[in-house]
Amino acid sequence: MSYVKCSWLLCAAALLASGALAACGSSSAKVSNSAAGLQSAPDVTFKNLEGADVSLSSLKGKVVLVNFWATWCDPCRSEIPALIGLQDKFASKGFTMLGVSMDDDGVKTLDPFIHMTKFNVGGEQRIMDYPIVLGTDAITDKFGGLLGMPTSYLISRDGKIAKKYIGVVNEQQVIKDIESQL
Repeated sequence: MSYVKCSWLLCAAALLASGALAACGSSSAKVSNSAAGLQSAPDVTFKNLEGADVSLSSLKGKVVLVNFWATWCDPCRSEIPALIGLQDKFASKGFTMLGVSMDDDGVKTLDPFIHMTKFNVGGEQRIMDYPIVLGTDAITDKFGGLLGMPTSYLISRDGKIAKKYIGVVNEQQVIKDIESQL
């Protein structure tokens, strides 16, 4: 696979090679907006858990946070409550989360995880209730590859990459970024 799994040893190697502490579980993500408004989001099509195609372009007109994650990635799991909260807060305003699972076993691992794993969201036990699709190395390559997970991309209503977050998103920062796109 072309992405780095967040085991301690691999994260340490990634840190030494790139200084990307945020990709391995730091409390805040490295944010990049150098391509803001300039780079179009890639033309990619995912498979949902039922096997149907979901193209990123079909979400044009919405602000989308594309979040690459995996069930085995502890930092990914730690940010899920915040992502559920973002979906709750902004869905009625033209926003959607799009969770892109990079689990090797695909639906076999993912389906039970998203339907049975509960997360504390504002004191309430919740399952992931935003759209989840399956990612591939070919898709991550179109985004420029992944240094680590989680990695998220904020896509504007007109299909441009507004921000890239490497590591666990800072909830307050991503709220400001989403609000600036709505």
